Amino acid sequence: MNTDRPKIVLLYQSLLGIYGDHGNAVVLTKRLQWRGIDAELVTVEPGQKVPTDGAIYLLGGGEDTAQITAVRELKADGGLFTALDDGAMLFAVCAGYQICGKSFTIGARDEVIAGLGLLDAETRRGPERAVGEVLHIWTQPDGNTCSITGFENHGGWTELGSDAKPLAAVEVGWGNGNRRDEGAVQDRVIGTYPHGPVLARNPQLADHVLEIALGHHLEPLDLPEITALRQRRIDAARTGRP
Repeated sequence: MNTDRPKIVLLYQSLLGIYGDHGNAVVLTKRLQWRGIDAELVTVEPGQKVPTDGAIYLLGGGEDTAQITAVRELKADGGLFTALDDGAMLFAVCAGYQICGKSFTIGARDEVIAGLGLLDAETRRGPERAVGEVLHIWTQPDGNTCSITGFENHGGWTELGSDAKPLAAVEVGWGNGNRRDEGAVQDRVIGTYPHGPVLARNPQLADHVLEIALGHHLEPLDLPEITALRQRRIDAARTGRP
């Protein structure tokens, strides 16, 4: 893995890209470039070899059949697992988050499908669909808290095992389905439900992903317009007004 010119790998955009989560890859690339770091963005589709020298790998949201195909292809390829063993990190959203767990269900019969096993988590169809704007409270590595905003739309509810820890606590929305915790963190894998894209709406979280991959602290970027828009979204989530 080259951290001087980090490679950001967007996995299976044609399968897991229906919510615009590819924007997370663009955000990460730009936030590095704005700091003078020449990042490389690579898109890999099913049938293409997954490079093993990436710094960050990204999975987005998709439908049931796309999840099955993505799991099958990623297991057969093996490149993602090699990269994670070599110190890369994975950021997965919604359906991408679900397939990182031990298992998930699909279809009206709730067929159980084995996942990638990267998170100690299992997803089953919940009693109702979680849809709407969300606001979560994320405790950063330094102990300070930060709001995460986004939009959730998922029928699966996720339960974490003892090896995975929640990414954040729910203030508004369903999160993992229990209205208490949201997302999962285990080793160098982060899973979360919000779209938006979530890293565009939450620059602190984007920088956290980058810092995990690079192994060092990044000085914050001064982007007042992004800060102002972010505050409006936080206020809107709390008041329930668009």
